[in-house]
Amino acid sequence: MKKIYLDYASTTPIDKEVLKKAEPYLSSKFGNPSSLHSFGQEALFAIDNARKRVAKFLNSKEREVVFTPSATISNNLAIMGVLSGKSGAHAITSKIEHKAVIEPLSSSGAEVTKVGANRDGIIRVEDIRKAIREETALISIMYVNSEIGTIQKIREIGEMIEEVNKERKNKIIFHTDAVQAVNYLSCDVKELKVDLLTLSGHKIYGPKGVGALFVREGVALSPSIFGASQEKGLSPGTENIFAIAGLGFAIEEIERSDNREIKRLREKLINGVLSSVSGSKLNGSREERILNNANFSFEGVEGESLLIALDMEGIAASTGSACASSSLSPSSVLLAIGLSHEEAHSSLRVTLGRFTKEEEIDYFLEKLPPIVAKLRKIAGR
Repeated sequence: MKKIYLDYASTTPIDKEVLKKAEPYLSSKFGNPSSLHSFGQEALFAIDNARKRVAKFLNSKEREVVFTPSATISNNLAIMGVLSGKSGAHAITSKIEHKAVIEPLSSSGAEVTKVGANRDGIIRVEDIRKAIREETALISIMYVNSEIGTIQKIREIGEMIEEVNKERKNKIIFHTDAVQAVNYLSCDVKELKVDLLTLSGHKIYGPKGVGALFVREGVALSPSIFGASQEKGLSPGTENIFAIAGLGFAIEEIERSDNREIKRLREKLINGVLSSVSGSKLNGSREERILNNANFSFEGVEGESLLIALDMEGIAASTGSACASSSLSPSSVLLAIGLSHEEAHSSLRVTLGRFTKEEEIDYFLEKLPPIVAKLRKIAGR
């Protein structure tokens, strides 16, 4: 049986070159970077080089890059770090954010306003502006939605906040979760005008267990974990040198990637599904969408059943964000853009990547229609 991976938004396989370059930090170059001897300094050198690579990619200063164990921890550090100790603070986010943003905001003690998105999954800059109050301390908007792949106007939001801040004593801090954007969009923090930006290693063909947070110089964050001084005390604990080095090597590879083939195959996929499966529709804007993502709803089909049936044919996809895919609740993102509970339950997310081949898309398009027809027959639709 074929094994076809179409769930790149969930995680990416580690690039062979990245693995080759980072592997010594699992074996021969095993030192603790806090040690003064040569083994430790060799490890510290690897961290410094990774920080240089990430800073170059972000067009930031090296000292503005903080390594963390994951993007979720980066998001928590950004949000709790800004809001901690600020009694009466107000924060703004959207109804289509990842739980790694929604949940720390809910736990922060701040009053939170969640702005909506339109049917295409796009957040209006003016809606964010209207939600700003005197007490607003933080705005957090995801760059690319993890489920439907829609691209938000981060630069325009940043420019709006910059204008608003000119008239304010207490500046609003702007954070974006850029985890799904890094492979395909500019993450130049000067152009985007963000104060905080989150990225992840395992979404960019690097190792799992490592993330990074850009923290603009002058932005003060309160730590929530204590016990050591690594990463300016913001992410304390002995560093995972293999993962950090791998993140640095992976982000360097992005500049050498040609994504035109991914976009071509994604267009073939969308066209093929919509033309061959009646009652199918694409969720979210087709134009303002990251080039590797397709999210569909299939009338009369339960998403979990479709996922299992595809897996039995060797095809790996998703019903939504990987962090929530074990839940039987309908996607909050799809509900927020106006889908019914039934439509949200019938969703399938298909995401392509660097190693996707045309014959894999052909195989998917061959297997999908009869699976959908069979599931509809079972459901009596």
